[in-house]
Amino acid sequence: MKNADENSQSIWKKPWKGRSAVFALACLVALVALFYAEEDWRGWHAWQKFKHEWEAKGERFDRASVIPPTVPDDQNFALTPIVASSYLHVMDKSGHQIQPPNTNVIDRLKMNIYNDSGDSKDWPTNGNWQKSAPTDLTGWQQYYRNPKDSTQTGEFPVAPQQQTPADDVLLALSKYDSAIEELRQASRLPDSRFPLEYDREDTWAILLPHLTDLRGCAWVLQLRAIVELQNGQSEKALEDVKLSLRLADSVHTEPILISPLVRIAILQITLQPVWEGLAEHKWSDAQLVALDQELAKLDFLADYKTAMRGELVLCQGGTFDYLRHHSEQFSSLFSESGESGSAPPLPERILYHLIPSGWFYQNQLRCARPMVELYLPLSDVNREVISPAATRHADAVIEADAKRHRNPYNFIEKMLLPALGAATKKFACGQESVDLARVGCALERYRLAHGEYPESLDALEPQFIAKLPHDIINGQPLHYRRTADGQFVLYSVGWNEKDDDGVVGLTKGGSVDIAKGDWVWRYPAK
Repeated sequence: MKNADENSQSIWKKPWKGRSAVFALACLVALVALFYAEEDWRGWHAWQKFKHEWEAKGERFDRASVIPPTVPDDQNFALTPIVASSYLHVMDKSGHQIQPPNTNVIDRLKMNIYNDSGDSKDWPTNGNWQKSAPTDLTGWQQYYRNPKDSTQTGEFPVAPQQQTPADDVLLALSKYDSAIEELRQASRLPDSRFPLEYDREDTWAILLPHLTDLRGCAWVLQLRAIVELQNGQSEKALEDVKLSLRLADSVHTEPILISPLVRIAILQITLQPVWEGLAEHKWSDAQLVALDQELAKLDFLADYKTAMRGELVLCQGGTFDYLRHHSEQFSSLFSESGESGSAPPLPERILYHLIPSGWFYQNQLRCARPMVELYLPLSDVNREVISPAATRHADAVIEADAKRHRNPYNFIEKMLLPALGAATKKFACGQESVDLARVGCALERYRLAHGEYPESLDALEPQFIAKLPHDIINGQPLHYRRTADGQFVLYSVGWNEKDDDGVVGLTKGGSVDIAKGDWVWRYPAK
């Protein structure tokens, strides 16, 4: 009887144990669901609150706000045959990637002042206006006439008998004459918009193959213009300078940080023949007016805003939009060797799928906040200044935040948010370089009219320059003084905000360090 009772009790206990397990599992599921709902709502709400706050101040976070307007095909420099050849091997004229690349496309925009192969140690040294160093055409002449590697013989045209350095270099570069002339014709179109795939999910993978070619063209045009100046062909030199600036202008609407940085690089390349022509008094008054008009079109302080907003909306925003839909790609996206679209191991995919979408919103908020609060305001377009001190503060905030303990709300922030101070410095230096060149042109115009440089810059305005630019670092007048040899020193206090008496900062290797010293426009001592 006792055994029967025990059996009866055990029969009744088993269903209750099963029900308890189901109940516990249901509670666990409910808690997990509540956790995800809470985290997703918390992250979404925090991001929406931040976004609405800044949208009320005029900021925008949608892609349409940064994508440049379309351009009619028949007015688009970027769609001309020679320019399009720089990218048609990897993407079509709609920006869609071609897989595998089309090896039948010949890149006619690809130009190089060096041999395609060979040791870079054999390359001649280019001039550098920032160091007051002119170009050594004799070195270039020997480079083209006597290649160190016999396999490179014939890559550039060479005269049977040695000519002047300028003539030999100009002959070598004649291999690009037809391409440059076609490019010049294309440059007469009024607009330019490269067919970038702005609507792709993985916005960081937008293809930009044209940038390398544009920079290479600028180097060829620089050397050609210098040679033309030496040969007394200043009008041809002017046309090459203008074409080089047009190449820089062709990407000025691209809201991707690397594009304006390449524009700045092209500007610095292009200023070398401008500087050498001024140093040797090769430009006429009319040509100086034309140069000033071209340079005055450049506004790297406004370009900075475009680039930073592109970084905010396309790079950061695109990355988080992608991760919210493809969280399994997290590791491939942020690993050095991984590629977007590759499939990580199954356990890893499961792990990343468990990340609440709200955590991505929280990380996006922590990336966007310093962009709109610290970096975007660095360029004051109205006052035409960029503050190095404010830039250093912004970088310090990011650095300090990077040292904080990682948590679910900032684990991507440290990987995605770059230190943008270095880029800001390049924008500032680029704009100051433009301003120094314009004042240099005005000083030369004054010299042509009066036989000497003025005692002060005030004498230039408004006859020789409509409005004198100020030092964009502090808003004060640029430093200027005449020298005993009849020349002058013109400079900005530079990124260190200190008057170094017109001394350029250099690295240990002898390269210009724009973080040190002054930003200077001066000519070699006579």
